[in-house]
Amino acid sequence: YDIELGNYNIVSVVEDITMSILEYVNDKGIELTFDTEIEEEIIACDPDKIERIILNLLSNAIKYTKENGKIYVNIGIPIPLSFIDILTSFFSRDKNIYISVADNGIGIPEQKLNTIFERYAQIDNKLTRRFNGSGIGLSLVKSLVEMHQGQIYVESKVNEGSRFIIRLPIRQVEDKNKKNTMLTKSKVEKCNIEFSDIYN
Repeated sequence: YDIELGNYNIVSVVEDITMSILEYVNDKGIELTFDTEIEEEIIACDPDKIERIILNLLSNAIKYTKENGKIYVNIGIPIPLSFIDILTSFFSRDKNIYISVADNGIGIPEQKLNTIFERYAQIDNKLTRRFNGSGIGLSLVKSLVEMHQGQIYVESKVNEGSRFIIRLPIRQVEDKNKKNTMLTKSKVEKCNIEFSDIYN
């Protein structure tokens, strides 16, 4: 993968791709909520890669969330934060934006959390065996996040759900590096590819 950075409103990029999958979520009987504490934040990113990241996390959330479940996408400060975390963030003048994708699905066993981003790592659970997949999705997500100089981590409890949190630095690039070409695939095409193992 090559990354082509431009200065984009990350809130709009994430909101657009989240809202574009409502049809899929409704078909599964799952409630999808998007919320943001920030109306606009221009950062250096490749929107095509950001869409791939968010689509992958959302497709996983759909796979592992039962009917009548809920998926939450949030942009802002990760919650809950301890008092120490809040103080550290304040005094360090945190120059990052945080994107979280959470669900109340089956969760991830504690012993799997340390390997979930490794290539070919999968959750060994009878509920998930009906889904085919190579297991490289989260490995790719981690790589794409790191290409943006960011980090991704996960919090999860079995039978309670999972939350993936992405930290991206707030920075900008020179205009000459801005990606002006149209995205290679429409959102509908990307959704069809990402969710093919769910619906085919």
